Amino acid sequence: MENLDVMVLRSLRDWRTQGHRALLATVVRTWGSSPRPVGSIMALCDNGSVVGSVSGGCIEDDLIYRFTQAYAQKGSAGSDTPQIPSGPPQNIKYGISADEAHRFGLPCGGTLELLLEFDPDAQLLNDLVQALENGQLMQRITYLASGRVEIQSSPQPSDLLLDSEKLINTFGPEYRMLLIGAGQLTEYLATMALFNGFAVTVCDPRNEYSGAWSVSGVTLTKEMPDDVVLSFHPDRRSCVIALTHDPKLDDLALLEALESDAFYIGAIGSRRNNSARHQRMQEHMGLTDAQLQRLRGPIGIYIGSKTPAEIAVSIMAEVLAVKNAVQLPRDMDVAHAKNSHDIPPNDPGTVICRIGSAG
Repeated sequence: MENLDVMVLRSLRDWRTQGHRALLATVVRTWGSSPRPVGSIMALCDNGSVVGSVSGGCIEDDLIYRFTQAYAQKGSAGSDTPQIPSGPPQNIKYGISADEAHRFGLPCGGTLELLLEFDPDAQLLNDLVQALENGQLMQRITYLASGRVEIQSSPQPSDLLLDSEKLINTFGPEYRMLLIGAGQLTEYLATMALFNGFAVTVCDPRNEYSGAWSVSGVTLTKEMPDDVVLSFHPDRRSCVIALTHDPKLDDLALLEALESDAFYIGAIGSRRNNSARHQRMQEHMGLTDAQLQRLRGPIGIYIGSKTPAEIAVSIMAEVLAVKNAVQLPRDMDVAHAKNSHDIPPNDPGTVICRIGSAG
């Protein structure tokens, strides 16, 4: 699957190019729990079609009911059916009361505010989509009083900005994942990455592995991994993961990755293998402890995984946590978690510590 924002903007562009009326909804504020973060977008066509999401589905249904004829029926007096209005953007809030929160499927106490833009310009949408497809980071600026829109390149990722005059939403190209090695674990991890919106490249010069590759939607290359890392140009929306267990393939590629801005760099292997890798890279490649701090290993969140599929789940979870700036369990004490996992329940030699009031 590709980047969801690009899918939404491309669909909106196509509808407008075909002459359909349409609106763009952006989550601009949330209070309490919210099903979708600020900056999330969805597009609604006048025929009731929806791409993207601002909730679990109930708010989308309400917008369809309010602004299209998909659910509409004329009343006894022949009143007009709903239609997408014209004019400047409008703000709309959901979940202000407990009843509305329940009705619209919001978490308890959750409230969100949307900005609705009507009939966005097709040419500007096309320019924005093309820039995103070319890997550019872009800002879309909407002036609230008039609805006028500008687009411009952005030097760095940024959170949504909203003031009394304008809305600025930054859209980026797809997140990318480079996997070194084309074994079974890579197949599972690549599949999960695709479903999470990553563009996936797999590199393996070994014919016995790359020749059996079977996951569609992945770019497969047989070049040497370090050359692939250089041509991949990892940026802050990229991750590089070595999965071969072969230092001849992994180490040089990891060396090149550590010179990049990749947000996640990791290598499969046990703690012993990870220590040996660090030692090799220090002694033979001149890397310092500080440089090796960015190299993750063993990779994956500890979930007691044994099979390739379970290991892929643990790795994907860690990648997403780092991407979303979430503190990881591994940053606490993985060894303690493993030891606790291995202690039989009700073991008479186990002391259970209760944290709470003294007494």
